[in-house]
Amino acid sequence: MDMALLSVLVEHHNNGDHAQNGWKPHVYHACIKHVKEKYNIDIMKDNIVGRIKTFDKQYEIITKMLAQSGFGWDWEKNMVMVESDEVWDRYVEANKDARGYRTKVVKNWESIVTIYSKDHATGAGARIGDKSVQELDSQVVEESPEVPTKRQRTGDAILSMIGKMSTSFDDAMKATEPLPMPKVTSPAKILAALEKVDGLEESDMITAYAKLIVNERLYEAFMSLPEKFKKNYLLTLP
Repeated sequence: MDMALLSVLVEHHNNGDHAQNGWKPHVYHACIKHVKEKYNIDIMKDNIVGRIKTFDKQYEIITKMLAQSGFGWDWEKNMVMVESDEVWDRYVEANKDARGYRTKVVKNWESIVTIYSKDHATGAGARIGDKSVQELDSQVVEESPEVPTKRQRTGDAILSMIGKMSTSFDDAMKATEPLPMPKVTSPAKILAALEKVDGLEESDMITAYAKLIVNERLYEAFMSLPEKFKKNYLLTLP
């Protein structure tokens, strides 16, 4: 039901249907109608307001974490990831409300980020309705208040852009000061490194290659290992 609600909220966010203290009345009516049509469930405005408060809390907690060094977003598992247990422990000690997010899955994170962006998207940058979630994986351009950056499906590549969505793709194109690109190892270099692993079967090499090219952190961990451990590491990749 959250996905159904968020698809409507994303659409109306893109249309600029925010009120001073929430959403315009017709947005709630649209949510009620959409949930009824999609799931045959009757909900009221209070139910919608309750879920929005949950989205408020998730957005506040997660964006605060992602702004800290050592945290990232795993787009495959839909959850927060970090460099080490030490980083997690140190953070939750000072931020008790984040404790549950160590294992919490938030499947609609991209939609949540969209509805809390300060401005609505227009034109080529708009993400509308039910298509918004499916379009995320194929979208090649990420909007930024400074400059458009090629979207990489790695935590490091996207998280530097979280919370910086622009009003439109056209506005982003007008920026003059480019953001530094995150480090992304070339596929050719990753393949060359895999070919040096003794005893790695061709099928296992292809499987590992497919995983390492989309996750820079996995590749860095692989390269930091002694040679004798690399094969076993590759075979146990999630």
